[in-house]
Amino acid sequence: MSGPAAPPASRALVIDRPGRHRLVSGTVPAPGPGAVLVRVAAAGICMSDREVYDGHRDAAYVRYPVIPGHEWSGTVEDVGAGVDGALVGRRTVAEGFRACGSCERCRCGETSLCTDGYAETGFTEPGAFADHLVLPARLLHLLPDDADLRAAALLEPAAVVAAAVRAGRPVPGERVAVVGAGTLGLLAVQLLAASSPRELTVIDPRSARGEQALAFGASGARTPGEAKGLVGRFDLVVETAGSPTTASDSCRLARRGGRVVLTGMFASGAEGIDPVHLSLSQLEVRSVFGAPSSAWSDAVRAFAQGLLDPAPLITHEFPLERFGEAVALVGSGDPTAGKVLLRP
Repeated sequence: MSGPAAPPASRALVIDRPGRHRLVSGTVPAPGPGAVLVRVAAAGICMSDREVYDGHRDAAYVRYPVIPGHEWSGTVEDVGAGVDGALVGRRTVAEGFRACGSCERCRCGETSLCTDGYAETGFTEPGAFADHLVLPARLLHLLPDDADLRAAALLEPAAVVAAAVRAGRPVPGERVAVVGAGTLGLLAVQLLAASSPRELTVIDPRSARGEQALAFGASGARTPGEAKGLVGRFDLVVETAGSPTTASDSCRLARRGGRVVLTGMFASGAEGIDPVHLSLSQLEVRSVFGAPSSAWSDAVRAFAQGLLDPAPLITHEFPLERFGEAVALVGSGDPTAGKVLLRP
């Protein structure tokens, strides 16, 4: 007679410390009260994950050992006590910030500014580079039953872009520029195109990315050199590159009284914004780090309505076992590399 069946296993990719990772296997985790168990369908790797792996992320925003993975999609497999069982089988994504929901900023709807301390899936809490993920049910944003889970893995960066669009308040008929045509920039093009701008120009040194921006709805694409002739032209500038000069460049592209939203993650030593230009031009400058609940709702709604299609950004897919190859590709400068996914 055979013995009892072994419990189902669940794998996870753990970064013990910078430069060292391992694939571990254990039993499928059980969701506690108020939590859900999600079977991960796909998880994106971004430069923040590469920074975690290389040890370049600010120590206040990562906790080793860590299971990375903050961009993901999946299907609810189980629920904990107090959670509606009807969620089982639903396709979903979820907010990354573990906001407390009760501090003043959370009560004002600014959940990405929670004052209870920083906690985020994939950085301080177990992430989605795994077969399964347990997280609070209150963070879920449900998707249509026929949603493309491969594309939905990019809804986390799309939510960041949605937060930038909210901050920028585009008005139909305005001139808009997007600085940078990486994942954030190309998603921004799609969302901004839906606001019916008079002009939507993307600025990036890579001609192939400029061409992709045109396919996503931009009306023009320029290199940074060509953009020097566009100083003071735009009502709204959304910066997504995080390059050393793009914050200051974006402010110069905006017209007097215009609006600039910074979403790129800048490294120490980036060129600052000229305070004289800022005051004389009466610019409104905002920054975005992560996304509040409202921006997540915007991104998921746009995705469900077909206004946002991240799928064309995906160029490479790897199993968990090939994480080393996948993370090396991110930020490598390979011109063929767009969005890289892990597929547990």
